[in-house]
Amino acid sequence: MVANLTTPLIGIVATSAIGRLGEASLLGGVAMASVIFDCLFWLFGFLRMSTLAFTAQALGAGERDALQVVLVRGLAFATAIGSILIVLQLPLSGVLFSAMGGSEAVTRAGRAYFTIRIWSSPLALANYVVLGWLIGQARARLALAVQIAINLTNVAVTLLLVLVLDAGIAGAAIAAVVAEAVGLILGVALARRLLPDGIALSRKALLDGDGVRRMLAVNRDIMIRTAALITVFLFFNAQGARAGDITLAANAVLNNFLLVSAFFLDGLANAAEQLCGYAIGARDRRAFSGATRLILAWGFGFSLMVSSTLALFGPALIELMTASPAVRFAARDFLVFVIVSPLLAVFAFAFDGIYIGATWVRDMRNLMIASLGIFLLTWFALRSTGNTGLWFAFLAHYAARGGLQGLRYPALMKASFGKA
Repeated sequence: MVANLTTPLIGIVATSAIGRLGEASLLGGVAMASVIFDCLFWLFGFLRMSTLAFTAQALGAGERDALQVVLVRGLAFATAIGSILIVLQLPLSGVLFSAMGGSEAVTRAGRAYFTIRIWSSPLALANYVVLGWLIGQARARLALAVQIAINLTNVAVTLLLVLVLDAGIAGAAIAAVVAEAVGLILGVALARRLLPDGIALSRKALLDGDGVRRMLAVNRDIMIRTAALITVFLFFNAQGARAGDITLAANAVLNNFLLVSAFFLDGLANAAEQLCGYAIGARDRRAFSGATRLILAWGFGFSLMVSSTLALFGPALIELMTASPAVRFAARDFLVFVIVSPLLAVFAFAFDGIYIGATWVRDMRNLMIASLGIFLLTWFALRSTGNTGLWFAFLAHYAARGGLQGLRYPALMKASFGKA
């Protein structure tokens, strides 16, 4: 959970440092580019998820030699994807910034940040693999150490380049690249210490046909699932923008609460991926069922804590985050949806982790697409109610994700372990 909460810090630190320069266009450009990178890298989050699942399953099956294969194959795949993003940076930049629709000055600043930070792509995606590999072995403290190293480096280099050496927006982008490089160096060093034979791997083992095909199939399904999830968030933000500046600003304030609670609850998904992946690898039905019960029970407890915190401190946090009376009023009107959301979201996050750990990813993909359909149908049915209908649709999406996966769970258990 703590490691996850550090995830959005690179964009936040860059935005804060550039904001100190006092130029609105630079601040807007970094903010816009940070959102682009958050979504772009999120789309390839399957690298962390699949690596975590394969690592936990290999550990549960007692196949320690496979840990080296999972890591090196994941790093090779991450490097290939990151390199493709660098090669395609010009068309990507054109499409993405056109879609964002910023002013000329903001877009120019965003492109300047994008063209430098895009070089961090292979490093950032490789870090996903390393983090998944460490968490898959239940070495969450080491994963946290890598995340802390990335973020401390980012803060230090950003402050040095932007506020001391006056490198401006380029300095913030360079800091992100340096931070990801430091994280990867540390992660690879830890991996070499944990693997008795190091991380070198023969070409034959790396390109084993069955292993590569399984990795590609799992990654494909998780990527499609993630694309459907991103579609929900992009649609939600687009509809909020169409409702006017006040509604857009109010939703933006509340989205910060959702983001923090989502990263917090996603820690449960990471735990579920490791525990359930290990149980699947060991073919231990009792351990798998026990892990599921633990994740759901503790998850609901954490969600109650998050909801209670938002109910108690949400109004005060809204006051801190915006000085506009109109935005404050609108945000307080819709705060109840954010307070309720963790109670529904926890089941979506928990079952996501359970399904990924067990590599039931084809079913997860299909159920996420169905949840997207439920979200759109709910919005369409309630569109006349404006932003209220949009928030109801968002909650319906959370409920559908957790509910559909919960209903499908018994059949998948039977298919994986046989009758109880």
